[in-house]
Amino acid sequence: MVSSHGSCLHEPKINNSFSIHLNMDKSIFIPKRKSYMTIGNDIFFWTATINKWYRLLENDLYKDIIIDSLNYLSNKGIVDVFAFVIMPNHVHFIGRAKYKNGKETMQGSFLKYTAHEFKKLLLNEQSDKLHLYKVDASNKQYEFWQRDPVAIRLFTRKVAYQKLDYLHNNPLAERWQLVDNPCNYKYSIAKFYGEDKKDFTFIQDLRSEF
Repeated sequence: MVSSHGSCLHEPKINNSFSIHLNMDKSIFIPKRKSYMTIGNDIFFWTATINKWYRLLENDLYKDIIIDSLNYLSNKGIVDVFAFVIMPNHVHFIGRAKYKNGKETMQGSFLKYTAHEFKKLLLNEQSDKLHLYKVDASNKQYEFWQRDPVAIRLFTRKVAYQKLDYLHNNPLAERWQLVDNPCNYKYSIAKFYGEDKKDFTFIQDLRSEF
C-alpha cells in the first residue's frame, strides 16, 4: 500500500492495492495473452513459473540468479526492466524487449541462463531435488521452467498500473504472507515506487512511460 504522497505505509495486510494515485485513463481494454514479448517499443507484463509449481525459488541463492540475469540483459541493452517480483515458485516482471541476445530472444536467454545456473547450484549443493526436474527429452535432461510463460501487452496507463499494483502486492497475498508491507520484500522493486529507494541499479521508472 502507498500513501497519497507515495511512501509505503507500515500497516497490517489489507486488500487495498499498492496504488501510486496517478490520474489513470478510463479506457476499457482487455489485454491479449501470448507466451513471448515482441521486440520493439511495447511494454509487457511477463510471468515465468517453475516447473510443476515447485518452490525452487524459496532459497535466496536462486532468486539471486534471476537478479543476475535481469541485470546482465539490462546492462547489455537487451531489455528495459521497469518492475519485478520473485516469488517462491514464479517471477513476474514488467519490461520491454529491445533486441535479441545474439540469436536468442530476451526471454529465451533469461530462461536458458537461469535454468543452467539452477542446475549447477543444485549439483553443487548435492541436492536430492534435482531429480524433480528431470524430463524425458532428446534436447535436455532437466526442465526448470514451465513451457507456458504469460506475456500481456500493456497498452494503457490503467492496465500498466493495475499490473504494477498486482506485482507489488503478490508477497502479501493470503497464500504467501511473506511480508506485511510491500516495501519490506527484498526481491521486488516496491521500495523504489513507494519510497524512491533504488536497490537495483538496472530498474527504470514505469511512470516515465505512461
